Amino acid sequence: MAIPAKCHKLQDDEILQRSSQVVSVIGDRVYVFGGELRPREPRDNDVHAVTLHDNATAEILSQPAASLSPSARVGTASAALNGKMYLFSGRGGVAMAPIDEQGSIWEYDPSTTSWCLIQPSMTGSTAVPAARSYHCMASDGKDTLYVHAGCPESGRLSDLWSFSVSRREWRECEAAPGPPRGGTSIAFTNGKLYRMNGFDGKTEQGGNLDIYTPESNTWETHVYSADGEHGPSPRSVSALLPISVRGRSYLVTLFGERDPSSLGHQGAGKMLSDVWAFDLERKNWETVELQGTKSPVARGWFDADVMSSSAVIVHGGLGESNERLGDLWKLEFV
Repeated sequence: MAIPAKCHKLQDDEILQRSSQVVSVIGDRVYVFGGELRPREPRDNDVHAVTLHDNATAEILSQPAASLSPSARVGTASAALNGKMYLFSGRGGVAMAPIDEQGSIWEYDPSTTSWCLIQPSMTGSTAVPAARSYHCMASDGKDTLYVHAGCPESGRLSDLWSFSVSRREWRECEAAPGPPRGGTSIAFTNGKLYRMNGFDGKTEQGGNLDIYTPESNTWETHVYSADGEHGPSPRSVSALLPISVRGRSYLVTLFGERDPSSLGHQGAGKMLSDVWAFDLERKNWETVELQGTKSPVARGWFDADVMSSSAVIVHGGLGESNERLGDLWKLEFV
């Protein structure tokens, strides 16, 4: 039986058109940073704050980059924690190379509309994660940020790092099961970190939900049928978010690219428009039925975040016709 989700289109604006950006929901606003409008050209390093008014049209407030701001970049990753947005690395500059900031984390404070560059403390381990792009981030909602996988200068990664914001310390955790990949997704809920999907350079990954337990620093794997009927088909550059539906805990995965373009980053591959929910207790997938007069078109290279326990925000990305999208949606699970 499908889980219903009501679709509300909140905004569609030229300034929001971009792919490979990051999105974080903090309070009643969605914060958009980075991304590209044309292939391999970072669009800007402004913060675009979209105020949410129930299901009405959302207001956009673009905050120009200050003297201390992250450089313009694509393929970065973000996570919200304690009312602030954090991001790590990405790809930019003339050579579009991974941005190496020696393990530093950018912190954006919406209350002061200002950025701060958090440099790792030298009192702990001096090891820091390599610069990368098309990686993913999540927070435990307390003090810890997780950074996983992605594309360094060459190849792909499967490493996992945790960062204590209060201590400013990195810790290298047990690497996730292979293969190394970019465009994968992680989500933290109920004390565990979940990972799925991604692209290993040859094929889209699927069929495995990998589960990390911080206390034991170990991974386990739940295997499912990735046939598009009993479970989501393999994909990358999608999203994975924790929600609650009728008192039950779920992971939601949505959209993504199922077949990369032969043109690489210059083109669009085959995109997906389906949404799936994984019941964490029953350990089974259920399809999500999108309801409304309109619903989001198929896309990849977008970003999404949790708005409330039963609603998520989806923004932008790359459509199947190789167009950058500027729409903003609320999916409300009922």
